[in-house]
Amino acid sequence: MSIFASPFAQASGVGSWPGTAVRPSTEVVVGELAAAMAHLVELPARGVGADLLGRAGALLIDVAIDTVPRGYRITARPGAVTRRAVSLLDEDMDALEEAWETAGLRGGGRVVKVQAPGPITLAAGLELSNGHRAITDPGAVRDLTASLAEGVAAQRAVLSRRLDTPVVVQLDEPSLPAALGGQLSGVTALSPVAALDESVAQGLLDTCAQTVGAEVVLHSCAAGLPWDLLARSAISAISVDAATLGTADLDGIAAFVESGRAVMLGVVAATAPDRPPAAEEVAAAVVAVTDRLGFGRSALRERIGVTPACGLANATPQWARTAIELARKAAEAFAQDPDAIED
Repeated sequence: MSIFASPFAQASGVGSWPGTAVRPSTEVVVGELAAAMAHLVELPARGVGADLLGRAGALLIDVAIDTVPRGYRITARPGAVTRRAVSLLDEDMDALEEAWETAGLRGGGRVVKVQAPGPITLAAGLELSNGHRAITDPGAVRDLTASLAEGVAAQRAVLSRRLDTPVVVQLDEPSLPAALGGQLSGVTALSPVAALDESVAQGLLDTCAQTVGAEVVLHSCAAGLPWDLLARSAISAISVDAATLGTADLDGIAAFVESGRAVMLGVVAATAPDRPPAAEEVAAAVVAVTDRLGFGRSALRERIGVTPACGLANATPQWARTAIELARKAAEAFAQDPDAIED
């Protein structure tokens, strides 16, 4: 079954959002995306514990993190950073539950999405006690992945129960292509980070997907995604920036879709363009990609979703609202009658 088959829908945001006020931000997201795929809002402007890696401090089981000059480091016991991450995530979930209740959506079967750093990006971004990336230590990578998978599964289950609705998980993997390509920098030029083996990467992703117990979306705005690896994985859907796609990517998307899974195309600018597009133009950008996949448009109705190109943390609040509204309207047009969209 496609992730976009009923009760799922074809549009969502990526996760991050501008500003620091969680309740009004959540109300906008629920209001615009309740009929599609609303998501838990992430507000990285709040600082430590609210960004992509800091959020993991609230999710990891029996693993704690702390801040260091370069970012975050794995530490022996929870401290202020972990407590702050937990507090922020609790606040975000409370805001979502309140907005969901106010909108009368409890028990309606409308899907919600939560986001977390993927295991490869997490291991690439966290430091060990010796200052090296955690990804350089296979044992640390395995432990991090198991901890993350367990924590994300627990969060998903709690939120699903609180909202009385299906919840899917998005794993953010911006570092995946760099990790596989041996492009991650070491602490010094004399301590390079070896390329991650594809079979190892697939095992890490599959561990998370299988532990979560629900549909899992992998999101990356980076170019050069490993489509063969993703096709072999247990991931249910891929979310990409459409501007990064080349011929090889289109071939990979076609094979991924043919296997019965879905792709979410990021075709709405993440920051306000000089001239905001109409929803029809966004829909045309979707078919500009799908028409190159070799399938009829109607065959893709439950396989293609629409999102902003990447997270909206750097957008204005006005554009963030407009971006998800455009994504929803374009997705609705594609789902209702894709053949009527002018390319």
